[in-house]
Amino acid sequence: MFLEVSQLTVSYPGRSRPAVRDVSLGLRAGDIGVLIGPSGCGKTTLLRAVAGLEMPSAGSISLSKHIVSDAHTRVPAEQRRIGMVFQDYALFPHLDVGRNVAFGIAHLPVAERAARVAEVLQWVGLEGSDKHYPHALSGGQQQRVALARALAPKPQLLLLDEPFSNLDVDLRERLAHEVRGILKAAGATALFVTHDQLEAFAIGDMIGIMHEGQLHQWDDAYTLYHRPATRFVANFIGHGVFAPAHILERHGEVVVETPLGELRGVAECPLPNAFPHGECDILLRADDIVHDDAAPVKAEITRKAFRGSEFLYTLRLASGLTVMAHVPSHHDHSLGEWIGIRPQVDHVVTFRREA
Repeated sequence: MFLEVSQLTVSYPGRSRPAVRDVSLGLRAGDIGVLIGPSGCGKTTLLRAVAGLEMPSAGSISLSKHIVSDAHTRVPAEQRRIGMVFQDYALFPHLDVGRNVAFGIAHLPVAERAARVAEVLQWVGLEGSDKHYPHALSGGQQQRVALARALAPKPQLLLLDEPFSNLDVDLRERLAHEVRGILKAAGATALFVTHDQLEAFAIGDMIGIMHEGQLHQWDDAYTLYHRPATRFVANFIGHGVFAPAHILERHGEVVVETPLGELRGVAECPLPNAFPHGECDILLRADDIVHDDAAPVKAEITRKAFRGSEFLYTLRLASGLTVMAHVPSHHDHSLGEWIGIRPQVDHVVTFRREA
């Protein structure tokens, strides 16, 4: 692993609970890691500790097999060869784009410096913009200048702290895809902080879900969605609800009884003895619920959100259980209408029953 964080804890005086608690993760060279979670979960503190801007109270951080922080070592931030991109861009308004990008490579000979500025501006799609000033650029262009400036000194690790938060939603997702392409083309290793799931999925090779200072899971997006390690991860990623379920074996086949009907022949289904008496809670995501007028189970539409190609329906069963479903937008039903639904579950995600 290129970046290794081991059992890291960061505490602040006067706080009853550490801002970061016993976090471990690894990031391979050339990969992009993303930390995501609700406000105050510790993701930015963890990023700052990796940068050398916060002093850990326990644990270690190593870069390229060299320890930069532990109980006996603290390499200063300026010696870690780390580039940073902030949410406010932090461009110098009195300097043109070329001089902004060249700020961290002033020690290079003039010709070499100019060549490097031209190279990174080409990476970010702003070739020929070196004489423009930041105020003449759009928000997305300013963000790419900030990225070019961070890449210019050839950092061994790039850290990005919510770099798209000042941009509108459509531009954020598009720029996330663009930035991923830029980082991959540059061969950069990066750790990225965001609170936006779409950004995380668009840019990350590995994604970490944080809550109350702890890292609940560090995995790729597919695994986070289909095999969440904790109830918090399952609840945080995607749209879904927990419903009571009963796992049993019938005629040699594992069957999951749910309020929407029985599930049979599902891959990766837990065995009945995984829970006391087979009683558990099952995660039902919006894409696990299919609208089917012929289905015996009916549910009332209590809320609908138009998403273009589909609606996100919130549905209440006669029992009072609420579920959600993605339904093609040509099925435009009214609030209060009852429609048929059935489960279509490819991955059974279960947790111990909560009281």
